[in-house]
Amino acid sequence: MNDKKYSIGFVIVGLAVLMLVSGAYQISYHAVEERAREEKAQTVKIQKQEESVAAEGEAMKNYCYYLLEKNGYVVVYLSDKETIYEYTSIDVETLPETVQNEVKNGKYIEDMEELYGFLENYSS
Repeated sequence: MNDKKYSIGFVIVGLAVLMLVSGAYQISYHAVEERAREEKAQTVKIQKQEESVAAEGEAMKNYCYYLLEKNGYVVVYLSDKETIYEYTSIDVETLPETVQNEVKNGKYIEDMEELYGFLENYSS
């Protein structure tokens, strides 16, 4: 009879140990899985930043800018006319009428020297 008590006890202890090991494995598995997700997200973020820097570098090599109006102010865009290079405090209404029209239509600026010349002339 004592042998049966011991064997039932061993089975219960064995099941308890098995459940603890299984639970610990599940917890560690999910932790590793979450860490892998975070690392992948970080890698994607870094790749996007590198692509953005490369795109900016490529645009700067081309030295092509556009001046456009945004919320009443002149904003400098890169050659794609979507990426903002610089915000200015130049109010479009203070510009001569011909320059206002050029800015509203997207004034083309060939290089950085011409860009800073424009900004110096019309900044207050």
